Amino acid sequence: MTSMREIRAAYDDEGLYVYQAYRPEIGRYAAAHGRFGTGFKLERMTWIKPSFGWMLYRCGYGFKPGQEVVLRIKITHAGWLEMLSGAVLSHYDRNVHDEKITFEQALKVSECRVQWDPDRTLGLGRMERRAIQVGLRGSLVTRYTRDWIVTIEDVTGLAHAVKDALDARSELPPVPDERVYDVPSVIRRRLGM
Repeated sequence: MTSMREIRAAYDDEGLYVYQAYRPEIGRYAAAHGRFGTGFKLERMTWIKPSFGWMLYRCGYGFKPGQEVVLRIKITHAGWLEMLSGAVLSHYDRNVHDEKITFEQALKVSECRVQWDPDRTLGLGRMERRAIQVGLRGSLVTRYTRDWIVTIEDVTGLAHAVKDALDARSELPPVPDERVYDVPSVIRRRLGM
């Protein structure tokens, strides 16, 4: 039986892939330069998603205003695990936190939040399993953008091609192969997995 909360991602020996969608001036700059620059604000929380289906749902295949450029970002395994090792769930879960007050205090100081939302098919249908979203703020945004990114690729064309194929009921283009990404038991407990 598949766990409701599991991390699924495309990954290789070098790192794993996450997705973000931005306005054209931010997304195109990042893809062209391999780093974030123009318009990207380090002081804002930034959310990354390993599920391509969830990203397509969130950005409307790259057609939602302000999310027209879909980025596929490879980050180091060490960076990913470091983010998650200090993560706090966005919502109180009595199976994870002893008391609500300690959860609320942890949430205030944590620079990494995790949210579990229903994963999505490429056709944006809701799945039973949950997809992880990771929100970074403070020094983790700086570490993410300066230390942990390996590559940034514009996959807006792929997002559009998936929608076109679904609309035409034709064969889908090749999409990322996402599989279960194992994490240490201490992280599994922290994330309520």
